[in-house]
Amino acid sequence: MKPRFYIIMGVSGCGKTAVGSALAQELGWAFFDADDFHPAVNIAKMASGIPLSDEDRLPWLDALHGLIVTALKENQPGVLACSALKESYRRRLLADLQDVRLIYLKGSYEIIWSRMSERTDHYMQPAMLQSQFDILEEPADALVMEITQSIKQIVNTIISNN
Repeated sequence: MKPRFYIIMGVSGCGKTAVGSALAQELGWAFFDADDFHPAVNIAKMASGIPLSDEDRLPWLDALHGLIVTALKENQPGVLACSALKESYRRRLLADLQDVRLIYLKGSYEIIWSRMSERTDHYMQPAMLQSQFDILEEPADALVMEITQSIKQIVNTIISNN
Protein backbone atom coordinates (compact mmCIF):
# COMPACT_ATOMS: atom_id res chain seq x y z
CA MET A 1 0.00 0.00 0.00
CA LYS A 2 1.26 3.47 -0.89
CA PRO A 3 1.99 5.75 2.07
CA ARG A 4 -0.37 8.64 2.72
CA PHE A 5 2.02 10.29 5.15
CA TYR A 6 5.81 10.55 5.30
CA ILE A 7 7.98 11.32 8.30
CA ILE A 8 11.36 12.72 7.28
CA MET A 9 13.71 12.06 10.20
CA GLY A 10 17.30 12.63 11.24
CA VAL A 11 19.51 14.87 13.32
CA SER A 12 19.27 18.64 13.18
CA GLY A 13 20.86 20.06 10.06
CA CYS A 14 20.46 16.93 7.90
CA GLY A 15 17.92 18.57 5.57
CA LYS A 16 14.57 17.41 6.95
CA THR A 17 12.79 20.69 6.24
CA ALA A 18 14.29 21.14 2.77
CA VAL A 19 13.58 17.55 1.70
CA GLY A 20 10.19 17.40 3.41
CA SER A 21 8.91 20.61 1.88
CA ALA A 22 10.21 19.62 -1.58
CA LEU A 23 8.57 16.20 -1.29
CA ALA A 24 5.28 17.71 -0.14
CA GLN A 25 5.35 20.20 -3.00
CA GLU A 26 6.08 17.46 -5.54
CA LEU A 27 3.20 15.34 -4.23
CA GLY A 28 0.81 18.26 -3.69
CA TRP A 29 0.53 17.34 0.00
CA ALA A 30 0.63 19.40 3.19
CA PHE A 31 4.00 19.97 4.86
CA PHE A 32 4.52 20.18 8.61
CA ASP A 33 7.72 21.02 10.47
CA ALA A 34 7.81 19.41 13.92
CA ASP A 35 9.88 22.36 15.17
CA ASP A 36 6.73 24.49 14.86
CA PHE A 37 4.99 22.30 17.45
CA HIS A 38 7.55 22.61 20.26
CA PRO A 39 6.25 24.47 23.29
CA ALA A 40 8.05 27.75 24.07
CA VAL A 41 9.78 26.17 27.08
CA ASN A 42 11.43 23.54 24.83
CA ILE A 43 12.59 26.17 22.33
CA ALA A 44 14.05 28.30 25.13
CA LYS A 45 15.85 25.28 26.55
CA MET A 46 17.39 24.34 23.18
CA ALA A 47 18.28 27.98 22.39
CA SER A 48 20.18 28.03 25.69
CA GLY A 49 22.21 25.00 24.57
CA ILE A 50 20.41 22.52 26.81
CA PRO A 51 19.36 19.27 25.11
CA LEU A 52 15.76 18.18 25.66
CA SER A 53 15.08 15.21 27.91
CA ASP A 54 12.74 12.39 26.95
CA GLU A 55 10.21 13.88 29.36
CA ASP A 56 10.45 17.27 27.59
CA ARG A 57 9.66 15.58 24.28
CA LEU A 58 6.60 13.52 25.27
CA PRO A 59 3.89 16.23 24.93
CA TRP A 60 5.50 17.32 21.66
CA LEU A 61 5.49 13.75 20.27
CA ASP A 62 1.88 13.29 21.36
CA ALA A 63 0.89 16.50 19.56
CA LEU A 64 2.63 15.30 16.39
CA HIS A 65 0.93 11.90 16.62
CA GLY A 66 -2.41 13.72 16.93
CA LEU A 67 -1.58 15.80 13.87
CA ILE A 68 -0.94 12.68 11.78
CA VAL A 69 -4.06 10.91 13.10
CA THR A 70 -6.23 13.93 12.26
CA ALA A 71 -4.71 14.35 8.80
CA LEU A 72 -5.24 10.68 7.93
CA LYS A 73 -8.83 10.67 9.27
CA GLU A 74 -9.57 13.74 7.14
CA ASN A 75 -7.91 12.08 4.13
CA GLN A 76 -5.28 14.82 3.99
CA PRO A 77 -1.92 13.25 3.11
CA GLY A 78 1.14 15.00 4.42
CA VAL A 79 4.84 15.13 5.10
CA LEU A 80 6.28 15.78 8.56
CA ALA A 81 9.89 16.82 9.17
CA CYS A 82 10.72 15.48 12.63
CA SER A 83 13.98 14.42 14.27
CA ALA A 84 12.45 11.20 15.75
CA LEU A 85 15.92 10.20 16.92
CA LYS A 86 15.02 7.29 19.21
CA GLU A 87 13.03 4.16 18.52
CA SER A 88 10.75 5.00 21.48
CA TYR A 89 9.97 8.38 19.89
CA ARG A 90 9.12 6.74 16.58
CA ARG A 91 6.89 4.16 18.30
CA ARG A 92 5.03 7.00 20.01
CA LEU A 93 4.68 8.93 16.73
CA LEU A 94 3.52 5.90 14.75
CA ALA A 95 1.36 4.17 17.40
CA ASP A 96 -1.58 2.41 15.71
CA LEU A 97 -1.02 4.24 12.41
CA GLN A 98 -1.13 2.73 8.94
CA ASP A 99 0.06 4.21 5.66
CA VAL A 100 2.96 6.15 7.21
CA ARG A 101 6.50 5.77 5.85
CA LEU A 102 9.71 6.76 7.61
CA ILE A 103 12.50 8.36 5.60
CA TYR A 104 15.85 8.62 7.39
CA LEU A 105 18.24 11.31 6.14
CA LYS A 106 21.67 10.00 7.01
CA GLY A 107 24.86 12.00 6.98
CA SER A 108 28.19 12.31 8.69
CA TYR A 109 28.78 14.54 11.67
CA GLU A 110 31.27 16.59 9.64
CA ILE A 111 28.87 17.32 6.76
CA ILE A 112 26.02 18.22 9.10
CA TRP A 113 28.25 20.35 11.36
CA SER A 114 29.35 22.29 8.28
CA ARG A 115 25.73 22.89 7.23
CA MET A 116 24.64 23.92 10.72
CA SER A 117 27.56 26.31 11.12
CA GLU A 118 26.22 28.26 8.14
CA ARG A 119 22.71 28.65 9.63
CA THR A 120 21.93 31.84 11.48
CA ASP A 121 18.16 31.60 11.82
CA HIS A 122 17.63 28.45 13.89
CA TYR A 123 17.42 27.92 17.64
CA MET A 124 19.28 24.59 17.47
CA GLN A 125 22.90 25.54 17.92
CA PRO A 126 25.69 23.61 16.17
CA ALA A 127 27.28 22.82 19.55
CA MET A 128 24.25 20.65 20.37
CA LEU A 129 24.76 18.45 17.31
CA GLN A 130 26.85 15.91 19.21
CA SER A 131 24.01 15.37 21.69
CA GLN A 132 21.75 14.45 18.76
CA PHE A 133 24.26 11.94 17.38
CA ASP A 134 24.72 10.55 20.90
CA ILE A 135 21.03 9.63 21.24
CA LEU A 136 20.38 8.70 17.59
CA GLU A 137 19.08 5.17 17.16
CA GLU A 138 19.13 4.51 13.44
CA PRO A 139 15.81 3.02 12.29
CA ALA A 140 15.63 -0.49 10.91
CA ASP A 141 12.33 0.14 9.14
CA ALA A 142 13.01 3.34 7.18
CA LEU A 143 14.06 4.20 3.67
CA VAL A 144 17.62 5.48 4.24
CA MET A 145 18.73 8.41 2.10
CA GLU A 146 22.31 9.70 2.09
CA ILE A 147 22.33 13.49 2.39
CA THR A 148 25.21 13.83 -0.06
CA GLN A 149 22.60 13.52 -2.82
CA SER A 150 20.70 16.54 -4.10
CA ILE A 151 17.26 17.29 -2.72
CA LYS A 152 15.77 16.47 -6.11
CA GLN A 153 17.53 13.07 -6.18
CA ILE A 154 16.30 12.28 -2.67
CA VAL A 155 12.71 13.29 -3.48
CA ASN A 156 12.71 11.28 -6.72
CA THR A 157 14.05 8.20 -4.91
CA ILE A 158 11.42 8.48 -2.17
CA ILE A 159 8.62 8.73 -4.73
CA SER A 160 9.96 5.87 -6.85
CA ASN A 161 10.35 3.59 -3.80
CA ASN A 162 6.72 3.78 -2.74
